[in-house]
Amino acid sequence: MPTSVYLSNPSVTINSVDLSDQCTAATITYSVEALENTAFGSTARTYTGGLANNSVTVTLYQSYAGSETEVSIYSLVGTTTTLVLKPASGAVSSTNPSYTLATAYLESHTPINASLGELSTIDLTFTGGTLTKATS
Repeated sequence: MPTSVYLSNPSVTINSVDLSDQCTAATITYSVEALENTAFGSTARTYTGGLANNSVTVTLYQSYAGSETEVSIYSLVGTTTTLVLKPASGAVSSTNPSYTLATAYLESHTPINASLGELSTIDLTFTGGTLTKATS
């Protein structure tokens, strides 16, 4: 029987700062590049795993208040940092795993992204690094 998960209170920490209250979307992409290892005589292509190519994309409300979005993100551009994401804010478990992307690189940030009558949001993509999953 299929099940679905309704995420109402995920946890998002960037560079040790909890930005869960500013986050509206988060996506983890866990990818390992395919390296072809097909040899003569093969009748089909075959592959083996290469380097990991992980990323995390988050959408945050822009806030200029102390310890919120702007002050936490601005200095990270051009550097590496650690992100920790969980489906819920509770304890780590098999049903609430913690995903840590360490040494993830932030290439760019849009400090102002505003439209009249709308809340300002920013999209950030952190690339590279090592992704680990904890269930306890």
